[in-house]
Amino acid sequence: MGQRPEADVITLTLPARAEYVSIARLTVSGIANRMGFPYEDIEDIKLAVAEACTNVVEHAYDCPQGNDQLRLSCWLLADRLVVEVRDKGKGLPLEDRQEAPAPIRPDVDIDEVKEGGLGLYLIHSVMDEVQVSSNDGVAVTMTKYLQRDEVSCDDRAISKA
Repeated sequence: MGQRPEADVITLTLPARAEYVSIARLTVSGIANRMGFPYEDIEDIKLAVAEACTNVVEHAYDCPQGNDQLRLSCWLLADRLVVEVRDKGKGLPLEDRQEAPAPIRPDVDIDEVKEGGLGLYLIHSVMDEVQVSSNDGVAVTMTKYLQRDEVSCDDRAISKA
């Protein structure tokens, strides 16, 4: 990952097992709440992180071992939260990396929908920016911008009647 602006960084390493996904969700929920994100954005961030962590649990390791891990890193910047979910698993096949996530088409019967890929589609739909890289495992980097009220703190900007 490239150089980031100065930020507080929180990193958590968890076993790559389903029972620990809720800890990742709780962690980002607390961070986003502390940063001042509204409830709807916090729910979106939790959903995206849960999907990324679930992808690690279900797909990263061929023969899951007790020491398989996922790493959750959060960069708290003034205007955004950047969350990365990383594993040291098998990586993504080249064709999966090139294929952009797409919504389920209404003209396709639900029984014919290919399993997988919906998680990445959901992540893309609720986060402002998403990057997926496959180098020594997979890293999903998700950004949510903090929308602040447009009210100025400068009293010169307020008209006096």
